[in-house]
Amino acid sequence: MKLLLQYFNYHKKSIVVFISFGVIFAVVFFLYRLPVSAVGYGVAVCAFVGMIAMILDFQRFYRKHHQLKKVCEQINVTKEHLPSTKQLLEQDYQEIIYTLYQQRQELSDQMNNKYTDLVEYYTIWAHQIKTPIASMRLNLQSQDTDLSRELSDDLIRIEQYVEMVLCYLRLDSSSTDYVIREYDLDQMVKQAVRKFATQFIRKKITLRYNALGCNVLTDEKWLLFVIEQLLSNALKYTKSGGQITIELEQPKILCIRDTGIGIAPEDLPRVFEKGYTGYNGRSDKKASGIGLYLCRRICENLGHRIELSSDLDSGTVVRIHLNSANLEVE
Repeated sequence: MKLLLQYFNYHKKSIVVFISFGVIFAVVFFLYRLPVSAVGYGVAVCAFVGMIAMILDFQRFYRKHHQLKKVCEQINVTKEHLPSTKQLLEQDYQEIIYTLYQQRQELSDQMNNKYTDLVEYYTIWAHQIKTPIASMRLNLQSQDTDLSRELSDDLIRIEQYVEMVLCYLRLDSSSTDYVIREYDLDQMVKQAVRKFATQFIRKKITLRYNALGCNVLTDEKWLLFVIEQLLSNALKYTKSGGQITIELEQPKILCIRDTGIGIAPEDLPRVFEKGYTGYNGRSDKKASGIGLYLCRRICENLGHRIELSSDLDSGTVVRIHLNSANLEVE
């Protein structure tokens, strides 16, 4: 019905002109004292013929409308896909649409090529920069001083930033290397804890961790990145002498709890937004606001759900719902 009304609205000028002609003939016949009924018969015959013509024209209008809708849904514009037309103005409109689509495709190809080049460059850069990082770590391992331990912690942060760059670039890449299998959650958590062991010791932060005894369907590399990022944040915002707890809540909810400075209530709804640092981030000028955003995006890609709750000056709790994954095992 809506389409029919739009069709009549499109042809309203023709309908008004036809009615106007009928009224003119009726007035002329009346002034010349001719039988006005003759006009009525003529108008009726013309209306009947016009109605048949409009029905046929509406069918063409209907087919053309649905053809254009399909083109719009598929975003695949070629001259073969567009409906045929004999009107010059419609041909001009189609030519404009086709030209704009071609320009859009060229621009999209250029952007994809630039994005691919950027990802390749930073991938090479990340692998190259890991070589001097590894060399520096070997040199620092031969020393056991407060300075060497502090520099080792700085190296861990540098490695994290390198991994963040790669994760950020690969998030929307079609070549993201997900390997979905059943993994031992304890093994992943232990890898992350070992990585930050020196920071736990140096900051005198207690780790409360019991074996989780759980297998999860996920990608080990990407979920490990999330766990490391959450542990890094917990260590960063927990004062010396505090505590970090890693436990499993049922069903399959990994919980990382700290006794740190917490998050302001007004910041909680936006902590997973890209670039949002909040009050803590403004206090710590080094915060980028990317870490939790990456965690959320990765969890979404893996079919998991991440949520955060916090009380100011009392600590933060992050939960990863691992039972919500709906993935195909490789």
